[in-house]
Amino acid sequence: MKAPLPVSRALVSVWDKTGLVPFCRSLVEMGIEIVSSGGTSRALQEAGIQVTLVSEVTGFPEILDGRVKTLNPRIHGGILARKDVPGHMNQLQEHGIAPFDLVVVNLYPFEKTVDKAETTLEQALEMIDIGGPAMVRAAAKNYPSVAVVVNPDRYGAVLDEITNEVGISFATRLALSREAFTHTCLYDSAVSSYLSGLDEEGNRTGEAGFPDTLIMGGSKIQDLRYGENPHQQAAFYAGPGTTEPVLAGAEQLWGKELSYNNILDTDAAVQLIMEFDKPACVIIKHTNPCGAAVSDSPAQAHRMAMLTDPVSAFGGIVGFNREVDREAAGEVARVFTEVIVAPAYSTGALDVLKTKKNLRILLLPGLDKPDFDPTIPFVRSAGGGFLVQGRDLLTLNEDSLKVVSKRQPTGEEMASMRFAWIIAKHVKSNAIVYAADAQLVGVGAGQMSRVDSAKIGIMRANLLIKGTVLASDAFFPFRDGIDAAAEAGVTALIQPGGSVRDEEIIQAADEHGLAMVFTGIRHFRH
Repeated sequence: MKAPLPVSRALVSVWDKTGLVPFCRSLVEMGIEIVSSGGTSRALQEAGIQVTLVSEVTGFPEILDGRVKTLNPRIHGGILARKDVPGHMNQLQEHGIAPFDLVVVNLYPFEKTVDKAETTLEQALEMIDIGGPAMVRAAAKNYPSVAVVVNPDRYGAVLDEITNEVGISFATRLALSREAFTHTCLYDSAVSSYLSGLDEEGNRTGEAGFPDTLIMGGSKIQDLRYGENPHQQAAFYAGPGTTEPVLAGAEQLWGKELSYNNILDTDAAVQLIMEFDKPACVIIKHTNPCGAAVSDSPAQAHRMAMLTDPVSAFGGIVGFNREVDREAAGEVARVFTEVIVAPAYSTGALDVLKTKKNLRILLLPGLDKPDFDPTIPFVRSAGGGFLVQGRDLLTLNEDSLKVVSKRQPTGEEMASMRFAWIIAKHVKSNAIVYAADAQLVGVGAGQMSRVDSAKIGIMRANLLIKGTVLASDAFFPFRDGIDAAAEAGVTALIQPGGSVRDEEIIQAADEHGLAMVFTGIRHFRH
């Protein structure tokens, strides 16, 4: 069955009716019989296209509000019969079953349905397709004898092969089979994920949950030139749909393809920039922020962010949470930048940015008003398996804040500490962040000891440390970090607390006249 497959009979049952009418009209014009049911048959009949109803083939009406219509031997026998096995064809003839050559099916929009917060459990269950996946899987299994199409984008190519090659090639049938099984796999993954997020009474918990068997599905967006290094293969996949602005949903407006490292760094920029309510700019290098600021305008925010570490900013990733105007674009264009991501761009901004041939411009609507999705799990490979955890969406709990020093922080210090705490959440542990007002001043990231992070943040600072505040993603195990910060001129610190030496740490702060706040929340980022 490796020869081209002539098509004389097609089974068509689709929810997504994009391109359906012209596709089926072309099939009929080529003398191909179309068997269909439900809304698909009505749409074709309304367009004046001749259709044989499934009920005419099965001799049985649709029942249970359409839940059962194609689950019948006269349908599945026609799909599953191997045309190269005489016994199969003899059995079809014996039972009066005609074989299908082409099966065109796509499934109920389950994901789009459950993405809506108002969707009830009953509505969700009705969007779990049964007959559709059964037909898709049957045709995909029998791809040597049947072609299966689940994506309307394939209609044109399939018609071309039927017309020009007098049949659908074996290679195309194989490719369509792979796509079909991927289609049903992703569909079942979405259903499993939804059901895992229900409590014992069938109510949404707002969390995806961790089932005994982890099912992950993704659609490949693109092959990448290589991974972290040139000798590693890589690809970028999109996960299940979400209302949250995610990098997989970004539109690239300009520039060459993103690399593996570009994607990791840009995702870090997206995650951080979504934390801010006011106009902000972040600059990321190797997934860590090397610049960040909040200001009245994107341009001023970028100027302030650049002052943090202008050397590291070279070749960095820039993220904005407001429309980039011409002024802001001009600031970005002053320094070599790998990627810029923002919720919108003015025409003038794009004119400026597109003069930089090596800059990738990404449009990601929603960064200005992000709708965080707590059901998106954080997954990474480890030890031949996967580690899965809920995302760190809790930045600060005001009820947990506790001033533990003798000196109370000023209002300005408290505002600076809140800003620094947001940044620290997105810095690799051990993380130490210095900030003043709404501007990042220094960063100590990823060191094996916290005091080293504190010292490196001071050493690498381009702006004055004196008068800044410090944020630490976890508690100080010893007072040496406090001493180093005080010696550099820090006036206040924010940290989780919880060390066995907390009393010693607080005493150190009091000795130096520092204000210290405990958050009760840790933000490790490994």
